[in-house]
Amino acid sequence: MKKLNILPENPEEKPLGRFPSWLHRKLPPGDQLFHTNALIDQHRLHTVCEEAKCPNRLECYTKKTATFLALGKECTRNCGFCDIDFARHPKAPELDEPERIAASVKSLGLKHAVITMVARDDLPDQGASHMAAIIHAIRKENPGTTIEVLTSDFSGDVKLLYIVLDAQPEIFNHNIETVRSLSLRIRHKAEYDRTLQVLKNAKESGLVRFVKSGLMVGLGETPELVEETLRDLAKAGCDIVTIGQYLQANRNKLRVKEFIHPDQFKRYEEYGTALGMRHMYCGPFVRSSYNADLFI
Repeated sequence: MKKLNILPENPEEKPLGRFPSWLHRKLPPGDQLFHTNALIDQHRLHTVCEEAKCPNRLECYTKKTATFLALGKECTRNCGFCDIDFARHPKAPELDEPERIAASVKSLGLKHAVITMVARDDLPDQGASHMAAIIHAIRKENPGTTIEVLTSDFSGDVKLLYIVLDAQPEIFNHNIETVRSLSLRIRHKAEYDRTLQVLKNAKESGLVRFVKSGLMVGLGETPELVEETLRDLAKAGCDIVTIGQYLQANRNKLRVKEFIHPDQFKRYEEYGTALGMRHMYCGPFVRSSYNADLFI
């Protein structure tokens, strides 16, 4: 297969032209925006909304919801698509973070809480016990709230994965991010087949209600390769799959190769549904945790 040139040969090369019409939208009303911001600051928390420069953060904050980023804001992996800060030796986890997250969930009145994490390959358990502690703290403080976690692959260590699964979040999410042929270029340390195995292990554990994964498009993949990935995710036991448009967070990140038309997202949605996925959520602005409460 011909090697795809995702990174620009000239870093000064101008990005693709103007965004297409379907990537333009009005700013949401800001009634609750400052309230959500203030609450997150009050509890000294990080959100993936801010750290990854999610295009939906204003909308979500306005709706008094956010996706919490656990274990700090520095990641031990340096993926080409992600704008979260990279560090070989991040700061130690804050022991009271689980309680602060639980308190924020209660203050926001969240019926469905989504917790993601930076990869912490530097820690003996790679952050698994901390994620389990967050699940327990949320459940203690908010007994009626459902919980979704988006974790790293824990380097394929099944024992570490089970530390999180044993806490029984309703949804376990681990993103495959891209198609097989682009995975090595786009992800740092993570492996395509290892991701599939993590998802399969989560499904076969019987400890979570739903297994979820997601990928980005617009990085040079073809529709046939996306469909192959959807088949792989279905075989691994995924119930929920999200597909969204990749957008370059800064000039040092991977370049957008193509803006995918909404009609193609619809075709992906129909294809995944035909494979037996319980829920397909596809669109230009879709992200792993965007409107995550709709399915649960």
